[in-house]
Amino acid sequence: MVSALAGVMTSVIAKLTALLGEEYAKLKGVHREVEFMKDELSSMNALLQRLAEVDRDLDVQTKEWRDQVREMSYDIEDCIDDFMKSLAQTDSAKAAGLVQSVVQQLKALRARHQISSQIQGLKARVEDASKRRMRYKLDERAFEPSISRAIDPRLPSLYAEPDGLVGIDKPRSELIECLMEGMGASVQQQKVISIVGPGGLGKTTLANEVFRKLEGQFQCRAFVSLSQQPDVSKILRNILSQVCQQELPSTDIQDEGKLIDTIREVLKNKRYLVVIDDIWSTQAWKIIKCSLFLNDLGSRIMTTTRSVDIAKSCCSRCHDHVYEIMPLTTANSKSLFFKRIFGTEDICPPQLEEVSSEILKKCGGSPLAILTIASLLANKDCTNEEWEWVYNSIGSTLGKDPGVEEMRRILSLSYDDLPHHLKTCLLYLSIFPEDYEIERDRLIRRWIAEGFIDTNGGRDLEEIGECYFNDLINRSMLQPVEIQYDGQVVSCRVHDMILDLLTSKSMEENFATFFGNQNEILVLQHKIRRLSLSYYDQEHIMLPSTAIISHCRSLSIVGYAEKMPSLSKFRVLRVLDIENGEEMESNCFEHLRKLFQLKYLRLHVRSISALPEQLGELQHLKTLDMGWTKITKMPKSIVQLQHLTCLRVGNLELPEGIGNLQALQELSDIKVNRYSMASCLLELGSLAKLKILGLRWYIVSTHSNKGTFVDNLVSSLRKLGRFSLRSICIRSYHGSSTEFLLDSWFPSPHLMQKFQMGTYYNFPRVPPWIASLDKLTYLDINIDPVDEEALEILGELPALLFLWLMSKSAAPKQRLIISSSMFVCLREFHFTCWSNGEGLMFEAGAMPRLEKLWVPFDAGSGLDFGIQHLSSLRHLAVEIICIGATARDVEALEEAIRDAAHLLPNRPAVEFRTWDDE
Repeated sequence: MVSALAGVMTSVIAKLTALLGEEYAKLKGVHREVEFMKDELSSMNALLQRLAEVDRDLDVQTKEWRDQVREMSYDIEDCIDDFMKSLAQTDSAKAAGLVQSVVQQLKALRARHQISSQIQGLKARVEDASKRRMRYKLDERAFEPSISRAIDPRLPSLYAEPDGLVGIDKPRSELIECLMEGMGASVQQQKVISIVGPGGLGKTTLANEVFRKLEGQFQCRAFVSLSQQPDVSKILRNILSQVCQQELPSTDIQDEGKLIDTIREVLKNKRYLVVIDDIWSTQAWKIIKCSLFLNDLGSRIMTTTRSVDIAKSCCSRCHDHVYEIMPLTTANSKSLFFKRIFGTEDICPPQLEEVSSEILKKCGGSPLAILTIASLLANKDCTNEEWEWVYNSIGSTLGKDPGVEEMRRILSLSYDDLPHHLKTCLLYLSIFPEDYEIERDRLIRRWIAEGFIDTNGGRDLEEIGECYFNDLINRSMLQPVEIQYDGQVVSCRVHDMILDLLTSKSMEENFATFFGNQNEILVLQHKIRRLSLSYYDQEHIMLPSTAIISHCRSLSIVGYAEKMPSLSKFRVLRVLDIENGEEMESNCFEHLRKLFQLKYLRLHVRSISALPEQLGELQHLKTLDMGWTKITKMPKSIVQLQHLTCLRVGNLELPEGIGNLQALQELSDIKVNRYSMASCLLELGSLAKLKILGLRWYIVSTHSNKGTFVDNLVSSLRKLGRFSLRSICIRSYHGSSTEFLLDSWFPSPHLMQKFQMGTYYNFPRVPPWIASLDKLTYLDINIDPVDEEALEILGELPALLFLWLMSKSAAPKQRLIISSSMFVCLREFHFTCWSNGEGLMFEAGAMPRLEKLWVPFDAGSGLDFGIQHLSSLRHLAVEIICIGATARDVEALEEAIRDAAHLLPNRPAVEFRTWDDE
């Protein structure tokens, strides 16, 4: 694995071990050096792993040694990769013609001689690093106990004056209402409420305010704050002293078991309120929970945490509740901001209104960030220039301000709590621009290409990457943006203040270098390992001549500039990601073939229409994403990419030999038209690992060879369905039909999870193979007509979460009944038809988990369609069919639907769209 702190040390050791194996046993001149470096680096790597555990407490000298070893590991890997490449070229030259063979072998021998000299130099660097380690006794000094004691950054939150708090009334009232619910019952069950949210949103302040407001409502109370490595014995003693309302002698009861027993005895017959603030691990909660006696006297427990998983583990019973704290609204943010600066929320000089809005946008509703920046501005002149300087300096120059340092220290608690592999993955997000929406799958594939994901254990790398991503979401380090039907987050954003923290740490560790952001001061001290260029703000910027980019492993470019660096300079690149470079020409990528180590290539540049013919030379390439280019035909050599797992092109002609891409797992979107080769469709069936397929079907019914195309596609789909196929999206266009899918897919694709139709064709009934898909979670299907039989078949699909049911005809003349036995798992339902009719009726208990509903409704019909039975509904979208209706009819219907929705438990959001024959 590649690590932000240890570099590529693990990878280097593995490659050195390979060089000592049988395959390279005949190598002369470097064998002894390689063996020496492997042994020394293995020892250094063990120390680096230990240093990573105490990274916050390292002294300057130890950090400097660690950084030098990390940089050295990158250089060694680059050298080894060059060496292995030269060996591969020698082998390929032997198979070539005589003249070509001699020329290639001479070139390879010259390269090997140069690399042997580099290995000698690297060996000397390893020896020097080893000597410095011994000379400065780094193994001893790095692990000496720290005598300094950090101040708890949460203390100000515990003593905040209520009058100075803003935006707390609503969440405080909601929490108190939730806590006190059920207090009048004869049996008052114990309840746990867990407040969850990112650092800086005010969880401790909110919990403390609720605790203060409920004084006198309980017989005894306790409020304790944990740390990342809590002293559980001390925490238990603190709880005991508060519930006993007396100070305990320091020598009294030290054993944790006895402390738990004593607390339980005190709480046994009392109604109590205990707040456990800032929980960092489920293990700490499990121990403390043992002391909280479970009685039926209406006792309440409140916890706060930054982790969703920990919050859920605290709330394990059905009547417990997880409360997600939200950022301040725009109005409350302004109120807090101006109140801190001017002493009142009603004053803001007109010339500062615009820059104030920009600053508050960057703060993202975080009270901690707002108060930090406001406290800084309170000591500045009230001029637009001064405030603009502060805004532009957030994340760079302001890092030295004591208030900003304190804010970063609080935010750093979450970062420091991450395991090493997640720290590296999170730091990587610093390469994306501010406010950028980051697609999950794209991010995971880049992690894989960079080597951030552990390959041990034999698990699928993308599945491991999803676990990493979800873990960062659950720890509140990433903000969810798009959440799909199954609750999975498919895109995210990084809070501006977290991004500033990550950017600072990335530069500190020489993990990434950023150029083009007008707020960033570029300091070049090392070789650039990862480079992020943004040309949005400054189109005419140039990389300094001092920038060493020949060792850069990742290049991310947003926007376009004429004097962009040539790709020929990036010889060890693993990741190339370019978007919105609208003026780029295809010749910008003529050196693409030289990027021998490239694993991830994403070009979202509309002007590109072709790729170099030598694309097949990129033998390490795993992801090729050309989704927003004009490319429709790939170079013939693409079929040589034996490690390619993902191929995304907007409208791709299937290349001859597609069956050679045996590692392929995703292929979209392929175009099948009259110019396609029918034999290529037959090759699709040999892609045994293919999981995702996107298909555009242009074969019209009058095509002379239609039968062959259909037969070949059906044959391939049957094979793919028996192998690994999990998702298919098939689009057809005017004059073309996918009728052949109705009865031909057998045996049914047993692993299918998603089937999507984007066609003008409507099935006359539910295809029988769909009815047997017990893993299907997403179904977008056109059926005409929609009748009770179709609904009954679809309603019995056991795993279905999302259904978009479309019909080109009118809604049924008689209402279709959806009973309580149908669609028991469905969360999102879209029903679309092109004219009015009787529609649907939801019986009591129907669709018990439905959260989103989109239905057409006749403006002239009655409202009774059973909306009151949809107890889980959170969002209702109604398309009002206005044919023959007046504006007053439409308004009356909208008001009636709003009133009905308001009576549902979750008070769903309601939106309307109107449609008529015009």
